Amino acid sequence: MTRLPDDLMQDSALQRVMEAIEAGGHHAYLVGGAVRNALLGQAVDDMDLATDAHPEQVTALAREAGLKVVPTGIDHGTITLVTDGRGFEVTTFRRDVETDGRHAVVAFSSDLAEDARRRDFTMNALYADRAGLVIDPVGGLEDLRARRLRFVGAPAQRIREDYLRILRFFRFLAWYGREADPDAVDACAQLRQGLSRIARERIGIEFRKLLSAPRPSAAMQLMQTSGVLQTILPDADGDALQALFAIEERTGVAPSWLRRMAALTPPDRDCWDLRLSRAEARQLQGLLAGSRGEWSLQRAGYKLGLDAGCDIALLRAANGGMTLHDSWQDDLQAAARARFPIRAADLAADLQGPALGRGLRAAEDAWIESGFALPAAALLDIARLAGKEMT
Repeated sequence: MTRLPDDLMQDSALQRVMEAIEAGGHHAYLVGGAVRNALLGQAVDDMDLATDAHPEQVTALAREAGLKVVPTGIDHGTITLVTDGRGFEVTTFRRDVETDGRHAVVAFSSDLAEDARRRDFTMNALYADRAGLVIDPVGGLEDLRARRLRFVGAPAQRIREDYLRILRFFRFLAWYGREADPDAVDACAQLRQGLSRIARERIGIEFRKLLSAPRPSAAMQLMQTSGVLQTILPDADGDALQALFAIEERTGVAPSWLRRMAALTPPDRDCWDLRLSRAEARQLQGLLAGSRGEWSLQRAGYKLGLDAGCDIALLRAANGGMTLHDSWQDDLQAAARARFPIRAADLAADLQGPALGRGLRAAEDAWIESGFALPAAALLDIARLAGKEMT
């Protein structure tokens, strides 16, 4: 008998929602990611519930209990109940009536096992009652203990219902798995062309989540060997990404999905159409430009700051353009803190206009090249000389 931790199930807001539904003679269960993460000892962010009560019954029972009701996905059986300023998605048990490879027409059900059979992976098809007792209709507990990612039922059938599940498979493998079910991998490889039906925005969202995992190296390698990576990003540089993973592991640098996306991007490409936000696209372009240039560690830290400078250094190391010595992080921090010791006003008596700009740039380049060691007097001399060469 497996139970969820008491501190999770004693959450007063969760108990209030479950009590409200059960007051009408119905069942309410915590389901999916909350159960999975609690059993893995990981943080539980969203607490979703499943119930045999239909949406109108959930609505009536919630209002009777004084809970706020938001019909977030009522056509698909989902109501959000709000208490103590927190939202809980409550979804009626469902079964698929019709699927088209992305969306499903559903019918409500009163059978928990039927609801479980329509879910994607066995580790996501775990339920827990109000006492925390875990209910396992499809063998998810054994898979979770083994960190084995397996589709519920026939993998090909689950994928044909929603081709996005191919990407979700590799994303969940990166976050929660150690072992991939071979039949699942084969199905992902055989049906990968179905990903052409998925909106690029959704593909971008899944990549963001996958590349944000602490250690996605094995999942990305399997994604590449199965042909799925090339189907989505035809000329992706999987070798450079694996090199970056190794450097991140060795140096202890925290993951960055944009840094990893930059490593995937080959030299002759700007980026892929993944519907990134404008800010994300600008940041990615900056990483690509910096990693493909000849910037030194000192220049990257001084010009871009600590975080972006670190990204550039790691990317250049991954593509063979830079060797990271033992003190590279200390040197980078020193570069990010460095302040150029001269100003335009210091040269106003000698240089104006474009000559002034040229002189300052020359002095700054020399200062960076010296490891920020040249004194102000020497920098002023360099600036004057470079500026006067224009006149």
